[in-house]
Amino acid sequence: MSSDDVPIGRRVARWRVRRSMTQQMLADRLRRSKSWVDKVERGVRTLDRYSVIQELAHVLRVDPEVLLGQQRPTPTGPPDGVDEIRAALARYDTPQAPAQPRDELRRQVGYAWLTYQHAHYGQLVRVLPSLLDGVQGARSPELLVQTYRITSSLLVKLGEADLGWLAADRAMAAAGDDRLLAATATISVGQALRAHDRDRLALAALLPAANRVLPPVTHSGDQEVCGTFGDQSGRKPLDHRGQGDHRGQQWAVGGTLLVQAALAAAGCGEHRRADELTERAAGVAAHLRGYDDAHRTSFGPVAVELARVLVAAQRGDAAEALRRHSAVVRREGWRRLPAEYRGAYLVDVARAYLQVGELRGAARALVDADSVAPDEVRSRSLARTVIADVARSQPAPAGVARLATLVGLTR
Repeated sequence: MSSDDVPIGRRVARWRVRRSMTQQMLADRLRRSKSWVDKVERGVRTLDRYSVIQELAHVLRVDPEVLLGQQRPTPTGPPDGVDEIRAALARYDTPQAPAQPRDELRRQVGYAWLTYQHAHYGQLVRVLPSLLDGVQGARSPELLVQTYRITSSLLVKLGEADLGWLAADRAMAAAGDDRLLAATATISVGQALRAHDRDRLALAALLPAANRVLPPVTHSGDQEVCGTFGDQSGRKPLDHRGQGDHRGQQWAVGGTLLVQAALAAAGCGEHRRADELTERAAGVAAHLRGYDDAHRTSFGPVAVELARVLVAAQRGDAAEALRRHSAVVRREGWRRLPAEYRGAYLVDVARAYLQVGELRGAARALVDADSVAPDEVRSRSLARTVIADVARSQPAPAGVARLATLVGLTR
């Protein structure tokens, strides 16, 4: 069944569930009865007034056209350069140009990572096509996986989730039998699936990958205890000496997989499981000290705490989410996270503020995100949606009114 064939009541129900609302919560925000919402969703009551559809769309934080099943025109088209990335991914033959030295390619991959982590997406779009050609010619699994991961992450940011999924799948294929490379590629697979609203599939991919690279979980009484690679007491932190660094990288990748799995579990309504996964990730983070983040995970205690905020928001507990948020952004580790990571998180927090009607808080988070990572706010489709929701308020906060103008949302 196509989107246009789905009854409007079913669309209302889908978006209500996606926004973690019960029928009673939706009814309260609409100042209507639960029975009215139930009849709308079952198709017993017809929605034949556009003003009512607008009201529903406002509460569900979507455009009316989404509930009506109408395709909205894309105002600006794909970002400049995405077609070139698509063409590079479509080339299966080895480039005819002379192969570049691997050290030079490794330097270029490192530069691409830094460009991504600084949220310079326009610059990265221009760099990736030639980098993809270069690493495909070099046939180095490590460089291929890293480049495909960068490509996938960028494409997901730019709203090209299908192409991001393709790049993530290429990373999985390039990893081959290397367990750690395959685990890092799975991070990108999970992110692309979540961008597609395929949270259950993402969870099914992420959790087994985490279990393959992390020590088995043992049980002590009612508590789960993560085993260790060398110290069976579970108290000695990993450091950067000798094999400890490799194990630290392995644990960082595994911890990141757990964080992504927790977010996927929250996205498909498995809130208890999401809490359990964040607890397990916290246990992994507690054992890490000074590892070389070669796989660009940014994993650690602060990353886990940010995930707790987003899981609480998905659960509908916006009050807990905002309490945790106000605490974690005061921690030293917050300022050490890449600009891209902080900007993406702040956009998600703005959405959490909206859940409790805190327009000023949402506006402040958006403005902060724009100051940290402008491309994150101006290129990411979710950011545009949140900006539009805040800008609808009268009067719109000045900072958000400015952002709405910058991203082309004003009429």
